[in-house]
Amino acid sequence: MATVTSPASSQGSPDRRAQIGVRTLRTDKWWLMPLIMVIIFLSFIGYSTWRAFENAYYFAEPLISPFYSPCLMSTCPEQATLFGWTPFGAWTIFGMAISPALFILIIPLGFRFTCYYYRKTYYRSFWQSPPACAVAEPHKKYTGETRFPLIFQNGHRYFFYLGLLLNVILTWDAVLAFRNAEGAWGHISIGTLVLVANATLLWLYSLSCHSCRHAMGGRLKHFSKHPVRYKSWTIVSKLNVNHGKFAMISLFGVALTDLYVREVAVGTISNFYFF
Repeated sequence: MATVTSPASSQGSPDRRAQIGVRTLRTDKWWLMPLIMVIIFLSFIGYSTWRAFENAYYFAEPLISPFYSPCLMSTCPEQATLFGWTPFGAWTIFGMAISPALFILIIPLGFRFTCYYYRKTYYRSFWQSPPACAVAEPHKKYTGETRFPLIFQNGHRYFFYLGLLLNVILTWDAVLAFRNAEGAWGHISIGTLVLVANATLLWLYSLSCHSCRHAMGGRLKHFSKHPVRYKSWTIVSKLNVNHGKFAMISLFGVALTDLYVREVAVGTISNFYFF
């Protein structure tokens, strides 16, 4: 391999770094992954925005879309509410009804937007900071996450706790899906499996989170004095290795779950019951 020598170093200068004029010497398709992530993120943002403002087809007894659960407005079907709790009325803006999803999506979107894995992904994909390893970024300086607006990334831990509450609610939705359309218990449909899978993926994503790992074992000086937290920390640490996989799979999972509920509500497909 040829050695690139800077003019300064050949003259005895202490700066012995190679002067490389091109952005990178990599010959592989390093730009492919950032491009794929841009497509995935823009597709999800577009779909979730459309579904939030559609404000319809989010409930088909006993299934409810994760984008709208819990349904907190008085316009929601009673079965779609959380034990009948509707703290928000039929609000409108410019004559248009406000979608219940707008009160819910802020939490999971905030959790994912501030997630350490997603930060790395969209920093590389959208901001090219940097786009890949050994590839120079176009920015001339780096200020980190200590200034506005990136300082709000520190709110990740709070979105994590709020996200756990939503996970509990979505798990309850999955339990309710063991009923049939008439409300009788002990039945399993495709929708039941879809909601159970979605809740499971969201729990895996949340429990593998770095904030969860810190909550379990962070700042402990003696693990031997905290055996329960230590055991929890070891379990979360094993999940944490696959946090990126859970982040992406659960992103597809929640979108596909919403799509399934919508198509059942529209009548495009029927929610087949195994028994």
